[in-house]
Amino acid sequence: MDVKIHVTNRQGKEQIISGPTDMSLNLMELLKVHEYPVEGTCGGMALCASCHIFIHSTNLLPEISSSEQAMLDDNWDSKDNSRLACQIPISEDIDLLKIELAPEDL
Repeated sequence: MDVKIHVTNRQGKEQIISGPTDMSLNLMELLKVHEYPVEGTCGGMALCASCHIFIHSTNLLPEISSSEQAMLDDNWDSKDNSRLACQIPISEDIDLLKIELAPEDL
C-alpha cells in the first residue's frame, strides 16, 4: 500500500507526495526522495534535528522517544506539534498526514 502525505514547504506551497509502506522507510527518507531540502545529517538517529517538521493532523504517530524529545527541546523553533521526520516510519497510520517543514536553522 502507498500512503499519501500533504507536505507544506518552507515557502508555504502544499504538495501531496506518496510512498510505500513495505520498504521500511521513514518520513525523512521519503521527503528526501521527493527532493525536499531535508538534510538528515545524522542519518536518521535523532541526533541533529535537520529533519524537523510540524504535524498538522491527528494521525496516530509513534510516541516521542527521549532522544527525539531532547533534540526538539534544544531546537529554537520547536513547538508542541514538532517532530523529527526520521522518527516517523512510513505506515498505514500516517496516510493523509499533514506536515510542514520547519524553518532552516539560523
